[in-house]
Amino acid sequence: MRTLWLLHEMGLDFDLRIYPFGKALRAPEYLAIHPLGRVPCLEEDGLVLFETGAITEYLVEKYPEKGLGRLPGAAERAHWLQWLHYAETVAVHGATLTQQHIVIYEDRDRSPFVMKLERRRLEKALEVLDTHLADGREYLLESGFSAIDTNVGYSVYVARHFTPLQVFPHLAAYYNRLSARPAFAKSLPETPALFRQPFYDLRDDLAS
Repeated sequence: MRTLWLLHEMGLDFDLRIYPFGKALRAPEYLAIHPLGRVPCLEEDGLVLFETGAITEYLVEKYPEKGLGRLPGAAERAHWLQWLHYAETVAVHGATLTQQHIVIYEDRDRSPFVMKLERRRLEKALEVLDTHLADGREYLLESGFSAIDTNVGYSVYVARHFTPLQVFPHLAAYYNRLSARPAFAKSLPETPALFRQPFYDLRDDLAS
């Protein structure tokens, strides 16, 4: 979704191929593209790239006229890179919680300890963003919206399924601005393939 959102923000023409989780991602023809059988992958003019951060850097540098990167030499370059990679810091906790709450089907295989620990870690990561946005800025950089907002914004999109954003008022307002963007709406799945409910909390039988 991060890469798809960025492509829509950039207004680029592209063909989207959707692979369902499961055997399709482990087929030899797909493993030849991504050796771990994961998404996303970008194919362009014979080039194949995986890893969202790398795809983001590649796109903004290839299409600088779109204004969504901060290229080498730019005053905000270092901070742009910082937040690009911080998106993964937030995302890793969201991914663990997604696994525990959704991907693992059997309650006996879930870990209440991991759920509690990762939710707390996620909240601490979100707190950093909330503090950064507390000075009234609309986006992560003072100069305005950029590709890092799609990367971090997606991580917040996932995070809100596991911890209420209301306790982070500046971050909640930031997410509301992001989710109101037309490109964000275009990147959402037509039917919920993963998050089938708006919020996942510890189940009563796991919280004891």
